[in-house]
Amino acid sequence: MSYMHERVSYLKGLADGMEVDKETKEGKLLLQIIDILEDFAEEVEEIYDELDDLGDAIVELDDYVDSIDEDLSDLEDEFYEDDFEADEFDSEMDDYEEVECPECGEIIYVDGSLIDKEDEIQCPSCGVIIEFTDDCECCGEEDCECCEDEN
Repeated sequence: MSYMHERVSYLKGLADGMEVDKETKEGKLLLQIIDILEDFAEEVEEIYDELDDLGDAIVELDDYVDSIDEDLSDLEDEFYEDDFEADEFDSEMDDYEEVECPECGEIIYVDGSLIDKEDEIQCPSCGVIIEFTDDCECCGEEDCECCEDEN
């Protein structure tokens, strides 16, 4: 911002070179304008210095936040790695059966024990009640041989 100070100094030099009379109304006005411009130049320079300091502080805080984020990520990895493994998830999913809703076609994962007990569930998409029975879909009899022929 020394550029503004240089320009104000140039104006002061012009006023001195022109021998502006401090006693005339015009001379007083011009010299006061130059003094005010010098005050503005100093204030602007201070503001730019403060902005530079704030920029440095922001960069420092950003680095600090990145460091905290990395540390937190490491802690999460250490803490949660023992709690939930992919193999555990797969073994838990083995207990569930994939069922297609006869009404809307939505695929639902149902606990196998519900199917074994011949319970019923409500489809979360369309609300239809899905019953689990061992009855054959084609003849309605339990443990018939006609559906086994299709497999």
